[in-house]
Formats: sequence, C-alpha cells, structure tokens
Amino acid sequence: MSIPEFIRRIRASAGHQLLFLPGVTAVVFDDAGRVLLGRRADTGGWSVIGGIAEPGEQPAETAVREVYEETAVRCVAERVVLVQGLQPVTYANGDECQYMDITFRCRAVGGEARVNDDESLEVGWFEVDGLPPLEQFALDRIHRAVKDEPTWFEPAGM
Repeated sequence: MSIPEFIRRIRASAGHQLLFLPGVTAVVFDDAGRVLLGRRADTGGWSVIGGIAEPGEQPAETAVREVYEETAVRCVAERVVLVQGLQPVTYANGDECQYMDITFRCRAVGGEARVNDDESLEVGWFEVDGLPPLEQFALDRIHRAVKDEPTWFEPAGM
C-alpha cells in the first residue's frame, strides 16, 4: 500500500507514534446487485475498497476517488452504512495507526472493473451470496450495505 505524501510529511516529525486517521470504505453495487471487490496486493485477500481521506477532502469524495483509483469504476456514494473507530494497527515498519472508518454504500455508474493501480492484484464483481473468502471487516460492511437500515455505530458506553 502506498503511503500518502501528507502522511510521509507527518511521519518525518512524528516518527512511528500512533496517528488517528480518517478511513473510508466503499461497498459498491452494480445494477445487478453484485458487489465490487479487490484482491489486495499487501495481503492477497479479497476485500471491499477503501483508503485514507486526503486533507480537505470530504469522506464521500474519498470513497468515489478510491474506487476509481483502485478499480477504474465510477460510482456515486448513496448513504453512510456505518461509522466505527477501529483497533490500532502496527505496520511492519513500526508505524502505528488507528482509523475512524466511515463506510458508504455506493452505486456504480460507469467504467469497467479492472486493476487500476498497484494496490490490487485483481478486481471483480461478485454476487452477495457467492462471495470469495473475506475478512469479517468486509463481510460486516457488505451485509449492512445490503440492508436498508439506519447508519450503524458502536453504542456509547454508560
């Protein structure tokens, strides 16, 4: 996964300390109800599309940009599916990050699904009842995006 230039600049002074970053996930459906997935270059596993918002970028813009950059599919964000603070992660280089994920249900409006950058090994459309093996993270987001329910969030502790 490529590190955005603004993160490189922050890391130059912050080192490996924990950064809290805005993450966006896009669950994209086509007119046939299939979901768009990418097989990640870093893990080799299939997943939904996502990335980090750039400074000044709205989350829905991030979703649309990331989908196009990774898959060449044009989409529109239709609704927020969930908002969730994720557990901190430590990368192989020692960098620590924690993401606030905003997941959008998106609708494809153009383009042909293909690998469009170095972050994916494959991309493709899958029937929701015929998904390849996925991490729970992706499965949860897909299943919530299929339903027409209010935005999900972790309830506040009392």
